[in-house]
Amino acid sequence: MEKGAEEKFWTVLRLRKASLCVLIVRYAKRTDDHQWLLQHKDVTDFDSRRHLAMMMFPELKEDYEDLHEMLIDRSQLLAESFEYIVHAESDTLHVGLFMEFKNEEATGPGVLREWFFLVTQAIFDPQNALFVACPSDRRRFYPNPASKVDPMHLDYFTFSGRVIALALMHKVQVGIVFDRVFFLQLAGMHISLEDIRDADPCLYSSCKQILQMDPEFIDSDALGLTFVREVEELGSIKVVELCPGGKGIVVNSKNREKYVNLLIQHHFVTSISDPVSRFARGFSDILNPGEQKLFFRSLELEDLDWMLYGSESAICVEDWKAHTEYSSYKETDPQISWFWEIVGRMSADQRKVLLFFWTSVKYLPVEGFRGLASQLYIYKSTEPHDHLPSSHTCFYRLCFPPYPSMAIMQDRLRVITQEHVGCSFGTW
Repeated sequence: MEKGAEEKFWTVLRLRKASLCVLIVRYAKRTDDHQWLLQHKDVTDFDSRRHLAMMMFPELKEDYEDLHEMLIDRSQLLAESFEYIVHAESDTLHVGLFMEFKNEEATGPGVLREWFFLVTQAIFDPQNALFVACPSDRRRFYPNPASKVDPMHLDYFTFSGRVIALALMHKVQVGIVFDRVFFLQLAGMHISLEDIRDADPCLYSSCKQILQMDPEFIDSDALGLTFVREVEELGSIKVVELCPGGKGIVVNSKNREKYVNLLIQHHFVTSISDPVSRFARGFSDILNPGEQKLFFRSLELEDLDWMLYGSESAICVEDWKAHTEYSSYKETDPQISWFWEIVGRMSADQRKVLLFFWTSVKYLPVEGFRGLASQLYIYKSTEPHDHLPSSHTCFYRLCFPPYPSMAIMQDRLRVITQEHVGCSFGTW
């Protein structure tokens, strides 16, 4: 190859980035080798990287006879979901999932979307001690070093990896994101001081101070630091050496960078290596073979944020309205005008609850309503005016009777936009 030809090639692709990304999304196939592209993320954008990453999952089949069936008691959501998912052969999870809650008639994709959201919230609930939320961004999580208090914690990390991979495969936004230290380990990459800023702001600040201190001051041993770390386990403090003989090695101006690096590695790598490994194993169970690290390496952290969390923007009523069609109602009917006026006056939280009631989607894709699987629909029902709206979440349908006044409609919508009502429905 001519000297410099490869760099010229990539330079041309960077100049033609927009066109290249369109071609990737339109024509890239699962059978193609994409590694050469994935290694040069600067020639791709979010849509093309997401497209290439999603092709690392098996293609969902529509064979309803082979779906992995789950019947879950809401009061035992986490424990029963664990049994269904962690003990399943990975091949059976590739086909698809059929989800039903006990004593409820609802079935179908809407219920499955609700289950993904609820089980993910349970997995990442700090009270369950599996994951730790970052102090500066409570949406971000990494494995809890203290999770070992539960003898089954590693099996739950395998389960967690499978659930997150399945949510991605089914294109369900679950409302959580990973911290950088977790993301980098899943990608098999090194963690630096700057990477821990969100996960542990206090440790980050302390390490920065140690590195920036006057050499004479730190060489005076005024800090009294040695190559050890104090770890709390079951209410007691345990001293762990960061390297052999660490108790006898004093931190000074010559070895402080090594000390900081070892401290970070122990805190964010060694102490959670088993949970990360088991999460990665569970995630890999859902991917095509051998692509776990490649999946994460092919994405930026922000890409994964958008895929897992979805849009961080407030729900846009005009976008919502533009992606809604009507059955037996016309856009000019007073009930439709009242409806959108009421929605326009709702709080951000009320809109989220209404959207969840209507579709079982709590977090929109990053593209907004355009990214959903279909249009939304408003149907005219024949129920009496004293009845509340109902929903068929599988088909994104909201149904309500022709209420005689805006005040009555507002009262009915107020009832279903209460969190405990909108997030526990039984329609299909």
